[in-house]
Amino acid sequence: MEGIAEQTVLQGDKRVGLLAGSGRFPVLFAEGAKAKGYEVICVGIEGNADPSLAECVTRFYWNGVARLGSLIKRFKTEGISCIVMAGKIQKKAMFDRWRLLRHLPDWRFARVFLSAQKKDNRDDSLLLALIEEFERDGIHVASALDIVPEILAKAGCMTQRVPSPHERSDISFGWMLAKELGRLDIGQSVVVRERAILALEAIEGTDKAIERAGQLCPSGGFTVVKVAKPRQDMRFDVPTIGRSTIETIARAGGTCLAIETGKTIVIDSHETVELANKHGISVISLTAEQARPVTTVPNDLERRDQRRPA
Repeated sequence: MEGIAEQTVLQGDKRVGLLAGSGRFPVLFAEGAKAKGYEVICVGIEGNADPSLAECVTRFYWNGVARLGSLIKRFKTEGISCIVMAGKIQKKAMFDRWRLLRHLPDWRFARVFLSAQKKDNRDDSLLLALIEEFERDGIHVASALDIVPEILAKAGCMTQRVPSPHERSDISFGWMLAKELGRLDIGQSVVVRERAILALEAIEGTDKAIERAGQLCPSGGFTVVKVAKPRQDMRFDVPTIGRSTIETIARAGGTCLAIETGKTIVIDSHETVELANKHGISVISLTAEQARPVTTVPNDLERRDQRRPA
C-alpha cells in the first residue's frame, strides 16, 4: 500500500492532503510541497495545528481531534486521493477529565478507536487503525518525507563540538536501549550518563523526559539518544528534533544529542545547529552500525579504582 500511496503523490496531479498536528513539521512540509509545485489541502487538528498554516496552503480547514467522519469528508469533498500526516497529536488528551464531553467523538471515530483498543492504545495501533479507515474511503496515506526528504538528518556530527569518548560510550549504550523502547512502541528517547539510564520517554514526550533527567542529575553532563523504531513506519511518528529540543537539553544540563541518520526529522536545521553550538551541545547523526560500541570507556568510579595502589 505504501508503494501505491507514493505513486499517487509523486506521479499524480500534484494535489496532496495534509493532516496537520502540532509543531513546525506541518508548516515546513506545506512550504516545501508548495515550492515543488504541489497544491496542498490542509485539515488542522483543533488545539494542535499552527494557525499560520492557513497562509501557506491552498485551502485550510479546522477539525476536532475525534471527528473522524468530517475529517475524511473534507478531503473527499476536495477530491483528494492521497494525504500525508505531519505533526504531533497530543496523546495525553485521551486521559482528560470528561474527555467524551470535551472532544465529542463521532460514531466513526468511536468505532475505529474501540476496534484499535481491543489490542492496545499504543501509537502504532491507533495510527494504523486510522490509516485503514482512510484507505476504506479510497484515500491513501503516504509519508510526508516522500516529498520533503531534505529535512531528514544526514550522517555526521552537525555541530562544532564532537562527542567526547565518554559521550560516545553513552550513545552506544543508550542506542540499544532506545531501539528496544521503540520496538515495544513506548517511546523514542533515552537519557544516559555514565551508562546509567536517567529517563525513558513515554507518553509525556522527549522534552519532559529530558527535564526529568535534569532533575535527577543536577550535575548535568548527560547524553540524549533519540532513534526510530526498529520497523519505523515513515508515514507517522517519525523522530523529530528542533530548537525546542536543544533549549530543553541546555536548561536541563545535557551536553550531547545523538539521532538516527535518514530516520530523524531536523526542524529548522540551521537555527537548531547554531543554538546547539551556542550552548556547547554536541549533536551527531549516526547509523545503527556507527552507534555500535567500539571500546569501553571507564566511568569516574572505575577511574578512581584504577588509580588506587595495589
